[in-house]
Amino acid sequence: MSHLVNHGRRVRKLREQRGLTQAALAEKMAISPSYLNQIENDTRPLNKRVLTKLELALGVDFTDWAEDEDRRANLLREALNDPLFRGADIPTQELREAVSASPRVADRFLQLFRAHQRLQNDYQTLAESIAGEERIKALHGAQFPYEDVRDFFYRRNNHIEAIDAAAENLFEEQNFNIDDLQSDLANYLLHHHNITVKLASENSGNLQKRYDAENRILYIGKPSSPSRRAFHIAHQIGLLIYGKMIDREIENSDLASLQARSICRVGLANYFAGALLMPYTRFLNDAKELRYDIERLCGLYGNSFEQVCHRLSTLQRPGDKGVPFYFVRVDIAGNISKRQSATSFHFARLGGVCPLWNVHEAFSSPGKILRQLAEMPDGKTYLCLARTVYESGGNYLKPERKFAIGLGCEIRHANQLVYATGLDLENPEAVEPIGVSCRVCERPNCPQRAFPPLSRRLTISENARSAFPYPFEKSEDQS
Repeated sequence: MSHLVNHGRRVRKLREQRGLTQAALAEKMAISPSYLNQIENDTRPLNKRVLTKLELALGVDFTDWAEDEDRRANLLREALNDPLFRGADIPTQELREAVSASPRVADRFLQLFRAHQRLQNDYQTLAESIAGEERIKALHGAQFPYEDVRDFFYRRNNHIEAIDAAAENLFEEQNFNIDDLQSDLANYLLHHHNITVKLASENSGNLQKRYDAENRILYIGKPSSPSRRAFHIAHQIGLLIYGKMIDREIENSDLASLQARSICRVGLANYFAGALLMPYTRFLNDAKELRYDIERLCGLYGNSFEQVCHRLSTLQRPGDKGVPFYFVRVDIAGNISKRQSATSFHFARLGGVCPLWNVHEAFSSPGKILRQLAEMPDGKTYLCLARTVYESGGNYLKPERKFAIGLGCEIRHANQLVYATGLDLENPEAVEPIGVSCRVCERPNCPQRAFPPLSRRLTISENARSAFPYPFEKSEDQS
């Protein structure tokens, strides 16, 4: 809670939204109206006892506010590291205060900055084309809609309550069986919606699923596991039966482009499918009982390592939350193809991913779950897990797709995980400093640095050489 600032204005707004006078709210909290008045004017700090009363009286979780401010502050810090703002060395606490005081202004600033990045990329592509170095390709236009959709899920803590609850209700109402879910879902489509599920022929190429609306047939690719087939059927149920609910979520988003909305619709159907294969309450209770043992959850639900990790990152139902995780999928070149988070862990948007992060090391130990205690530049420490996964190309002549899956949580939650066994969580020497990416990381003594930070001037000396590449000026708090 130490990061939550300027809370008085929010408390006043919530009180007014609930139609309560100061006297009425003070009575519910069993404190004096003058004490509440001081809280709303930020002249009196909140101790833990009063904070608990305030949360109960207003029905809010101030921890969520603090984590949301951290996420926005991290995004602002990355944006302000751009050369456009050279010299704008703003302390993290000041960024948090700005986000707390004006969260909508902070969001609009970030939207403006992303627009600036797009224009810069447009200019660079055009300049290279004019110089004869590269022909113009419609590449970046297909990248940014995906970024917009990822931001949508990030703002929602990777939890879409209406869709999650709908999937869970369907599972319970139809009395689906986890051990025979593919058959149950196919029968549900046939008996309730007159849609037949068929396996596609062997010569169907790279087809995973295809819905023939005219003949009401859903074709599923043959070379796939039962869990993958169940996922594709559940995805189609989401689109066909819960399409209006998905559309409402998109309408309430701030996704402007048609491409982003289309991508989001597929993403929300994927979310529905994961929630149907691993219904919320049942899955969360099993995860807690098994201390979030991913491999045991894979066996219990018949799903892949990646599917289970992704589902674990979505368990943030108000009043019944699991451990907040980040989830990421990285290829062997360091490209992030999936990233979702219910934490304030910050992912790189520009440049490469920090080479000290254990997702890269996973490729050196295929199939083994690696553990790492890692500290981010904002001072937060995470228990980071990483393991490789492989997707078959379908036949011998097609290469496998290789990825590393990363899953992690803040160290304060680590004792709930089986993976904390044997780790000294209190020892600062067991923690490895990592960053977001070299371009925005200001750690001065990193032997793996690939680029200098954008926000610092280089200090080049002909007469001295350091073991650390790209020497640069330190900030005042590093001096």
